[in-house]
Amino acid sequence: MPNLSYWEKESFFKNIDVAIIGSGIVGLSAAIHLKEYSPKLKVIVLERGSLPIGASTRNAGFACFGSLTELLDDLETQSEDEIFALVEKRWKGLERLRKRVGDQNLKYKPWGGFELFRNEDAESFEKCASQIDFFNKKIQTITGQKEVYKIADEKINQFGFQKIQHLIHNQAEGQIHTGEMMYALLQIARKKGIKIFNGIFVKKINDQGKDVKIETAEGWNLSVKKVLVATNGFAKTLIKSNKVIPARNQVIITKPIKNLPIQGCFHYDKGYVYFRNIDGRILLGGGRNLAKEEETTAEFGTTETIQKALKDLLKNVILPHHNFEIESIWSGILGVGNTKQPIVELMSENVVVSVRLGGMGVAIGSLVGEEGASLLKTIL
Repeated sequence: MPNLSYWEKESFFKNIDVAIIGSGIVGLSAAIHLKEYSPKLKVIVLERGSLPIGASTRNAGFACFGSLTELLDDLETQSEDEIFALVEKRWKGLERLRKRVGDQNLKYKPWGGFELFRNEDAESFEKCASQIDFFNKKIQTITGQKEVYKIADEKINQFGFQKIQHLIHNQAEGQIHTGEMMYALLQIARKKGIKIFNGIFVKKINDQGKDVKIETAEGWNLSVKKVLVATNGFAKTLIKSNKVIPARNQVIITKPIKNLPIQGCFHYDKGYVYFRNIDGRILLGGGRNLAKEEETTAEFGTTETIQKALKDLLKNVILPHHNFEIESIWSGILGVGNTKQPIVELMSENVVVSVRLGGMGVAIGSLVGEEGASLLKTIL
């Protein structure tokens, strides 16, 4: 890669107030928030890929805040206050996203979500069923909606599932179109004068007190006043911390299926497995809990173990009465840790990090981006 010319330095990378690393939902939300705060700020976004392909354009597009088994599992290791504060952040993040982008641009569908329980999940279902009233009261204080969760076994035959004994419905969930979400955020950012540079891989950031030096894989050395790291699952190489760990999620999508009866967001196995309808297809992903060590990676790719498990679930549980073909397969990289609380903090005098979305990027990403931008504002 050739060195930057004088013209390139002068026109593209001179007098940068803030460089945001990562053009996903967190990075763009932070950039937009900063420009709304001060339109004169010179804000750039550096993205390693041609698209923001870490997780923002590779997830299932769930507007969700937690299934009952997932929340109950979280309560095993965290307090009620911590869990419901996080649920509230997810809900507020979704409200921020919907307000900024608009439901029409998001292709938002308020179809609700469903959690599936097989025969072998009887104990888990009974525990969830006994806690529905408790969670409904807690969630109502956040969403304003009554009876968010309810048992919906009557829907099992309607959806055509097999080997499923119970469903729990979450009326407050919805679907979005992930691609349209990111396209809209990119458009908003550009209209506000935010420069987005794709294909720039940041290898190292060095806070020198007066400014921050950014070293790229292209051999370029950029000097900026402040930096916000928003690379989530890829953050470990920049922030040198074990607090955020990469986790790969594999996804498959079918070709269109005639008379597909399934509509909504669906969760299984404490939220580790998820699926939805989209354009007459089924999108199914997750299962990293089946091979946690193997899936603790920042490398894209697929494995036979998880692909077989996902396809078996499609054939035997989700679509037992339909012939289907797989149209495509992909993977995304999440940022997780020993807690699902996001990290928004000063890494050094001039560097802020907004990472570790815990697999809830669509829900919490907008808020985490804005929180990072607000922290950055205190040091501008």
